[in-house]
Amino acid sequence: MKAEQDEDLLEEDSPQENGAETNQYSSVSPPSSPVAQDEPFSTYFEDKVAIPDNVSQVFSFRKLWAFTGPGFLMSIAYLDPGNIESDLQSGAKAGYKLLWILLGATIIGLLLQRLAARLGVVTGMHLAEVCNRQYSTVPRVLLWVMVELAIIGSDMQEVIGCAIALNLLSVGRIPLWAGVLITITDTFVFLFLDKYGLRKLEAFFGFLITVMALSFGYEYVVAAPDQTELLKGMFIPYCSGCGSVQLEQAVGIVGAVIMPHNIYLHSALVKSRDIDRKNKNEVKEANKYYFIEATVALFISFLINVFVVAVFAEAFYGKTNNDMNQKCNETGLLPADLFPQNNETLQVDIYKGGIVLGCIFGPAALYIWAIGILAAGQSSTMTGTYAGQFVMEGFLNLRWSRFARVLLTRSIAITPTLLVAIFQDVKHLTGMNDFLNVLQSMQLPFALIPILTFTSMKSIMNDFANGMVWKISGGIVILVVCAINIYFVVVYVTALHSVLLYVLAALLSLAYLCFVGYLAWHCLVALGVSCLDFGSRMQLSRHTDIYLLTDMDTDTG
Repeated sequence: MKAEQDEDLLEEDSPQENGAETNQYSSVSPPSSPVAQDEPFSTYFEDKVAIPDNVSQVFSFRKLWAFTGPGFLMSIAYLDPGNIESDLQSGAKAGYKLLWILLGATIIGLLLQRLAARLGVVTGMHLAEVCNRQYSTVPRVLLWVMVELAIIGSDMQEVIGCAIALNLLSVGRIPLWAGVLITITDTFVFLFLDKYGLRKLEAFFGFLITVMALSFGYEYVVAAPDQTELLKGMFIPYCSGCGSVQLEQAVGIVGAVIMPHNIYLHSALVKSRDIDRKNKNEVKEANKYYFIEATVALFISFLINVFVVAVFAEAFYGKTNNDMNQKCNETGLLPADLFPQNNETLQVDIYKGGIVLGCIFGPAALYIWAIGILAAGQSSTMTGTYAGQFVMEGFLNLRWSRFARVLLTRSIAITPTLLVAIFQDVKHLTGMNDFLNVLQSMQLPFALIPILTFTSMKSIMNDFANGMVWKISGGIVILVVCAINIYFVVVYVTALHSVLLYVLAALLSLAYLCFVGYLAWHCLVALGVSCLDFGSRMQLSRHTDIYLLTDMDTDTG
């Protein structure tokens, strides 16, 4: 009976409203809770940003300015301390040779963010809400757990990054655990700015991005990298003389740039603009301007990442521990036992990198580096709080107050971070960062597969569903990204040299691959591979594009 109703629904002509084609699901509201609430509930901000409607040009800077904001908040995930550490290690281990990997990963990230933005604009729901509507209970809860793990892993890197920055700025007087506690105050900053409106919050994030650009740009100017080698590394896809170390670093770049929770975040942020989704032209225009804004934002984030890679490629590539010990002993900035006394290749992280910058370019470089890291950590942990709220309320259909949601999401991430800060030394955090990168890499399929699935379903996206080119290219990109990250995980696990850990990893991998296979099966059927349509919740022999559709209009039905 349900399937017959869905078939009848799709056979109806698209309704017309005021001469404009109406989206079939334009009136869908976010999932409602069975518990009635007297206080109005909002996922984001009560007041949406108005879009100028008296502009008739093909392109308008006024409209672009009105749409500017969500893309820059999204781009902060490309500048978090995890990415910065990946950049500096890339420069120190491979010089300029992996810049083309960074460029390619950023372009792939832009294409994936485009899908996320289109889902939010066309449906009026973010990815977690759509998953809540389309998947059954068990897959939905598993998806939520996986995405929460990714958010926790990312947030740990961001909070630890802030704590390291505070430690450097205070010349070691603020220990790691105290820096973590100080960083918790960003929650209250978040709530404080929340009360003053969306545009002011977006302006604050823009200020933090500017601080990062100026800080890392200063390091770039002081280091004076070889521009010819930089351009060769960026546009020539080749890595001469590279071995397993450089290969693992290349894989790490892809894993650091493309972050699963950022897909969920961007699909929610685009809901902050006042768009009439019943008007096809307005939806099309919003998609255009959001894509332009995201392109500009990611271009800026790419330049900042290039600054970091170039600085460490120029100053540290090919250097040994003895080289740094000799250089830093002359300045007196080197803490005891930071680098071993040998001729092995220099290993750096955010903390060691800041110390070495101070040794080579003077104390100003150290403090400016720390300011940039603090801005990166502070901004990314606040956007991580946003992502945690959207994911939790979308998957679990929560109707809590904003303060309660922020308090819960911050507590989930802060608790393990504080434990690490108490029992771990600031000089030995590289292993933890590698583990967190692996953790986030494993969660990528749980964002990439659903976003391709739902943006390819005409029953959800109507005329804005992915075409055949996007379906094929999107599937290939997701397959390649997931394969790269699985390789990264395998390399990390095999380096543990423990039979017990091997057995545990094998059992977890079996369950993991089964769940990924389940999502991939749903995705393939949604992409039109009807021969795989067996045992599904709906019979799709006649209408593959309504696969997984669970009546998104139940509220009005």
